[in-house]
Amino acid sequence: MVTKVAVLTPRSWLKELALTQRNRLLGAALCGVLAGSQTIVLVVGLAWLIEQLVVQDRSPLTLLPVFGLLAGCVMLRALCQWCYETLSLEAGLRIRQLARAQLLDKLSALGPVWLTSQHSGSLANQVVEHIDALEGYFARFYPQLLITLFLPLVILIVVGWLDYLVAIFLLLSAPLIPLFMALVGMGAERLNRDQFVAVSRLSAYFIDRVRGMTTLQLFGRTGAVQQDVWYATDDYRRLSMRTLRLAFLSSAVLEFFASVAIAVVAMYVGFGLLGYIEYGPSPSLTLFTGLAVLLLAPEFFQPLRTLSQHYHDRAAALGAAESVVNIFNVPDMVSANEHARPLSGASAIELTAACAAYPGRGQVVGPIDLTIQQGDAVVISGASGSGKSTLLALLAGFVAPSAGTVRWQSARYAWLDQQPCLLYGSLEDNLRLAAPDASRDEMLAALQRAGLGSLLTQLPKGLDTLIGERGVGLSGGQAQRLALARVYLSNAPLVLLDEPTTSLDVETEQFVLTALLALAKEGRTLVIATHHAAVIASAQRHFVFKEGLLEKVRS
Repeated sequence: MVTKVAVLTPRSWLKELALTQRNRLLGAALCGVLAGSQTIVLVVGLAWLIEQLVVQDRSPLTLLPVFGLLAGCVMLRALCQWCYETLSLEAGLRIRQLARAQLLDKLSALGPVWLTSQHSGSLANQVVEHIDALEGYFARFYPQLLITLFLPLVILIVVGWLDYLVAIFLLLSAPLIPLFMALVGMGAERLNRDQFVAVSRLSAYFIDRVRGMTTLQLFGRTGAVQQDVWYATDDYRRLSMRTLRLAFLSSAVLEFFASVAIAVVAMYVGFGLLGYIEYGPSPSLTLFTGLAVLLLAPEFFQPLRTLSQHYHDRAAALGAAESVVNIFNVPDMVSANEHARPLSGASAIELTAACAAYPGRGQVVGPIDLTIQQGDAVVISGASGSGKSTLLALLAGFVAPSAGTVRWQSARYAWLDQQPCLLYGSLEDNLRLAAPDASRDEMLAALQRAGLGSLLTQLPKGLDTLIGERGVGLSGGQAQRLALARVYLSNAPLVLLDEPTTSLDVETEQFVLTALLALAKEGRTLVIATHHAAVIASAQRHFVFKEGLLEKVRS
């Protein structure tokens, strides 16, 4: 049955990912707080040293132990900072690896039928760019958020011990900064989401134009397409600049309020030391306390400053996560077949009241009761859109049955259709897709059996000859025979074929049919979806689709 998936949101998914590296992220935050604490010791110690040297007129030699203590604090701070960077970057790396694996597993669970309705450029952009956009959130923003929750509190306690009026003022001014950051951040999140959608569309648009370059050149449309690509990239540039402007605005808001607060603290310390302020702890202000609170005021806002610098990483991560969770929320289509038991005996496949349905279309095939024996050559015919390809997808497990069961003798199968999947690389590379451990002699034998022996002798590089994506460099018949050689090489007991002879000439079609029927004589099971009379006549069993139901013609 179609698997129901829990509805994810970008925030919930990011939270789940953070929990997988909870210890490293907390360790990074702890190291950041410890590094900040060493800064507090350095600032207070420096203020005390200045007072001792200027006011108390002590000799620097008598203060050497304090200088040594501060030097130790500098080394310890550097160590804590190194640990913070190491743990946060490692956590970010591991989370991105996990997120990419989850996305690839989900794409696998959605299956080839769903993937054919998507654009490969957009999916590749999501798997690479959108997942990489999570790095800043986990490696920088998330640990810094935890640091910002604790380090200012420690500084506030120290400032309160030195001068509670300054602590009260810092406490009152601090909430204004995250408030305005949040207001600006809501707009940044929306812009980042739009930006990721735009770059996915741009990737898909660009790949479409590259793949169709030959056709565009034949029709003289390259100039117009070049102009369209320029407009598309310029729109993306404008959107990126709007996002950056908003990110800079967030930093500017923080800097403004932080600068005003520090300036007020400086004025208070100055007037207090001059004796113009007579209330509270002002009369007891000394060079030590005044200088210490003045130096600690910027450190109080420093975690917020750093968080503001990484706030754009949060918006970028939420924007990227939204496009990814949209894929996670699509119900799985590939059959897990968790309720079916393996077959025994001579049966290769058994369908029991099996139905197939697509989201938004409802049931398109079934119910179907069908048993296919080992070594059968079965042909499925019918009008276009009647359900032939859906039945093959059901037999391959590309689509989970919406009702009923599908049971297999073996989970291994070979797939061959009218447009075989050929990748850029050598002939050997493409053959190894079916049998990664095959020897070169086995590959040569498979090519010879598929009728490519004469072509291979004409190629100076033999198996190392390069072909382009989708078989560029080979004719349609040669590409089909190369795919047929992969079927031979796989030794899969079940062979599923979807219109394997379309666009082939009569001679090549007859050769492919003869080769396929030879597979059946070897005991391998063939299921062929076709409307070609020659293919139908050559099969042992024939079924026809009518209104989503399978009717037996010859058995």
